[in-house]
Amino acid sequence: MEKYLYIALFAPLVSSLFAALFTATPKKPFVGIVASLLIFTAFVSSSILLTHILGGGDIVHVELMTWMATGNLYIPFGFVVDQVSVTMMMVVSLVSTIVHIYSIGYMDHDTGFNRFFSYLSAFVFSMMILVMSDNFAGLFIGWEGVGLCSWLLIGFWFHKESATWAANEAFIMNRIADLGMLIGIFLVYWNTGTLQYAEAFAAMPALDHETLTWMGIFLFIGAMGKSAQFPLHTWLADAMEGPTPVSALIHAATMVTAGVYLVVRSNELYSLIPNVGLFIASLGAFVAIFAATMALVNRDIKRVIAYSTLSQLGYMFAAAGLGAYWVALFHLMAHAFFKALLFLGGGNVMHAMSNELDPFKMGGLGKSMKWSMIMMTLASVALAGIFPLAGFFSKDLILEVAFVDHHFIIYTVLLFTAGLTAFYSFRIIALIFHGEDRHTALGFHPHEAYKFMLIAMSPLLILAIIAGFTLKGSYFEMVTQLLPGTEYHVHSATTYWIMTIGTQLFVMASIFFAYKKYMSKDIKVPDGTSAMENSFKYKLLINQYYIPYFYEEYIVKSYRELSVIFWKQIDQKIVDATVDGIAGIIYSTGKNTRQMQSGNLSTMLTWMVAGTVALLSLAVVFGLAVKYSDEIKTILSGLGV
Repeated sequence: MEKYLYIALFAPLVSSLFAALFTATPKKPFVGIVASLLIFTAFVSSSILLTHILGGGDIVHVELMTWMATGNLYIPFGFVVDQVSVTMMMVVSLVSTIVHIYSIGYMDHDTGFNRFFSYLSAFVFSMMILVMSDNFAGLFIGWEGVGLCSWLLIGFWFHKESATWAANEAFIMNRIADLGMLIGIFLVYWNTGTLQYAEAFAAMPALDHETLTWMGIFLFIGAMGKSAQFPLHTWLADAMEGPTPVSALIHAATMVTAGVYLVVRSNELYSLIPNVGLFIASLGAFVAIFAATMALVNRDIKRVIAYSTLSQLGYMFAAAGLGAYWVALFHLMAHAFFKALLFLGGGNVMHAMSNELDPFKMGGLGKSMKWSMIMMTLASVALAGIFPLAGFFSKDLILEVAFVDHHFIIYTVLLFTAGLTAFYSFRIIALIFHGEDRHTALGFHPHEAYKFMLIAMSPLLILAIIAGFTLKGSYFEMVTQLLPGTEYHVHSATTYWIMTIGTQLFVMASIFFAYKKYMSKDIKVPDGTSAMENSFKYKLLINQYYIPYFYEEYIVKSYRELSVIFWKQIDQKIVDATVDGIAGIIYSTGKNTRQMQSGNLSTMLTWMVAGTVALLSLAVVFGLAVKYSDEIKTILSGLGV
């Protein structure tokens, strides 16, 4: 099985390096084909490893080589395929394969075609390192790798100022969070003496509660940045400036779920500090409803789906914080399928509408984009959690977890969020595909995506439909060999059915309301004059509760002013002045003494004589000092020296 581990890990690297050979050349279609085949190879290898684990095979653990060995510190390049990592490997490799194939069509006319596939495959390689590593240091390498690749991909269209700004925002905000994660990793090493997962977690029960709490807090700060949890959330919506396949892969299925993976992987730590877990769950519930409210009014398809991702990440953290780690991972997997499908469907619409993203400028696209409409609608049904699609089995299970554990406030918040999710999801479906045609009058002539792009999306569609009821049982049996295997059931059958049916009716009512409101013939393209657009609540939501404004006005500008002061008063007047002064002294000394080496024989002889006299004088003084050292000491002691 080791060879399959290496293939799954390194095939994306080979793909990236191959595509990199052609980054300076015009578009070559075979670059996308070869890159896609190599990522598919990683998927096949991951599938073989999954079959091995499902069949009861041993965990595959390899040590490629020693990375660091100094004193008591030993860190290998080690990788492990266990029940948790193989789940993530399947999600990453499957969605990556589909996104690579889809991108061949999506990036068809882009001059950076070859470069795009190099960046995309490099991201997959970094993500595989992150999930397959057997220690915190290796995880951090992958963690920083996906951060770098996301910067490259978000800012892929670097000629757009908005894209470069969004890329820098994402990079900087994640670096802030990563400092916290580094402190957490240092605490793990200082207190356990190792960074290997198995050894570190085995040593943790013997540590005091305060130390464990700080470990958990700092590691979670890293997870907050990568998974865009409040208050480090603003970068995710802005990251939609990148190409849509990037959004589907990075901001729906893989990188943003890395924070959830970190908490799940560190379950043995968080199980020891339930108070921190409750905070994580509470923050997750807050982020779920917080992001959902912003999605209610946004007029950018990709941003609505991004806020939806942020909201669903809140669900995952709520489950993980309450100790239902296998439930969090199950929702992570199911969510990857239908959310990637939504993003790719949104990409089809964006292409058809010449990069227009405002759903109010569309309407009636279902006539010309039938398959995209079907796929996005079913993905939205799954996202809303309607039986029997995947979201029902994963998202509603999180509601059961909160209810069974008697966290009724978290349950209520997540339940209300489910209704909001259904509303905003079908708001954009209604505005895009149904109602009156508003796009023709604006000069748009939409068309369906390439057939092979639709075929590439079909596995996601199938999994969004069947993943819940077909995979849940086998997934539970497999993953609970490593994670706590608590099954969450409402004790009263009557209560269970009331909850389930009540949730379904609430969600369906939200969908009905969305269609009723946004399929009206009175729908107009908003122009800023309506009463709703000028209301306080609309302005509050459309401006993201003014949090980006607060950051810009009171943090960024203050930091910039402070930086200017330090630059002018300290850097220029002290640091630069000191360096320049030393350089000036050395320069003037050289200038004044260069006549010593003028090449004039008489001048050089004069300096030789002067040097000889100086050396002889020093020798005489040194000799006398040695000879009369006792007398000198007596004189100095008499003087009190």
